Amino acid sequence: MAIGEKNWTIPNLLTIFRVLLTPVFVVLFMQERLYSALLTFGAAGLTDALDGTIARVLHQRSRLGAMLDPLADKILLVTSFICLAIKGWIPGWLAVVVVSRDVIIVGGLAVLSFSGVDVRERIHPILISKINTLVQMLLILVVLGGRAYFGNGGEPVLVISRNVLVGLVAVLSVVSGSLYIYKWFGAFPSDGRNGNGG
Repeated sequence: MAIGEKNWTIPNLLTIFRVLLTPVFVVLFMQERLYSALLTFGAAGLTDALDGTIARVLHQRSRLGAMLDPLADKILLVTSFICLAIKGWIPGWLAVVVVSRDVIIVGGLAVLSFSGVDVRERIHPILISKINTLVQMLLILVVLGGRAYFGNGGEPVLVISRNVLVGLVAVLSVVSGSLYIYKWFGAFPSDGRNGNGG
């Protein structure tokens, strides 16, 4: 019981709240209530910034939080990219790159874990991946904010910002995904039994 109680921390509750905000964002987006959808996405992004900070300050890090936080990010961002791509507000190929990268990462971690590798100890988040998450959120905010406030989002500054962010997301997604794959090969057990042989 004591172990379970350690999971009920403020950071974990914020992370769960971020997961719950994702379907709310989708409903608002589908109803074309873009201003409300923008606020919802912004609130979700804010919880992402707060949960890690609170976990460090209050010493409330947990195994559940370490797994749930990146998963919540992926759920929110993948869903948002799919929504924007369906509308044609971002290139479809970019959504494919982002979704494929996250599917590969989650699948790779699952395979490593199934093979006996302690992924929490052996595979740590890399800086470029964190930067990628931030840039992805900025892209969604720029695109959604432009549509919410300016209708077609065709203002030159917005178009330039969008195109730059699209390029950055594409590059960062490919590079960070490749680095994770490289780390997996180093962590994968060579004897097929446990994480100490690779």
